[in-house]
Amino acid sequence: MNEWLLLFGISTAGALLSLIGGIFLLYGKRTNRWLQWLAIPLAAGALLAAVFFDLIPEALAEGDAEMVMRAALIGFLLFFVLERGIGWFHHHHHHKAGKKPRLLPKRHHNKSLIIVGDSLHNFIDGLAIGAAFLVSPATGMIMAAAVALHEIPQEIGDFGLLLKRGMKKRSVLIVNLVSSLLTVIGASLVFGLGDLFEGTHSLILGFTAGCFLYIAASDIIPTLHNEPSRRLASIQAGVLLISVVTVGWLTEAIHELDIHDHEHDTHSHIETDH
Repeated sequence: MNEWLLLFGISTAGALLSLIGGIFLLYGKRTNRWLQWLAIPLAAGALLAAVFFDLIPEALAEGDAEMVMRAALIGFLLFFVLERGIGWFHHHHHHKAGKKPRLLPKRHHNKSLIIVGDSLHNFIDGLAIGAAFLVSPATGMIMAAAVALHEIPQEIGDFGLLLKRGMKKRSVLIVNLVSSLLTVIGASLVFGLGDLFEGTHSLILGFTAGCFLYIAASDIIPTLHNEPSRRLASIQAGVLLISVVTVGWLTEAIHELDIHDHEHDTHSHIETDH
């Protein structure tokens, strides 16, 4: 029961946190520019740290290294195909010298396709969180934090595109709120059906690592290269590095705490048996 409550609370908090960028876009455009500018390198750093400090090490500890790396490659290639086929990923601000930032969608989607794509993306994020919780609560919390950070710039882009296509602010907020809750549904579904995924946790984590690596390296980081100002680009690079170090350190700290609690519970159980 405690794990269920933790899963629900963490995934819900992450889903709501991801809406912050879109809310700022609706009600505070000046603040939104700075949030978008900071959120992109933060997201890239968080995803890279989650991949290399958490997902891949956990997957390799759980299963066969060769199968894990193949699962990661499949995840990477699948997201490549999705992006090339339907232009499914983040709609970041694109910068050109001498011009203000503007939203540049990768495909001229209509409103329905934007909403469906975002909903599917959120649902898959939820599946990843649920799979991470099956490994351990610590891994689940790290996954939820990484997902929330990388969803902030995505929600900013989606809010902006829907507004450009004539949706009212209230409708945009409601649609994206419902879409974000699909993260909670996806996480609960995988966690609730945990017995069916017995023995495949490592493959799911490897697959998720490949997906996150593609998003960070092929989608988010190239956006940073579009920054025309050398000074701002250097600051963003610094933010990315700080994000990697911070999330990596937090990952290690959370896992250490999780191991300590597990050892304490085991020791207490042994003493009770005696």
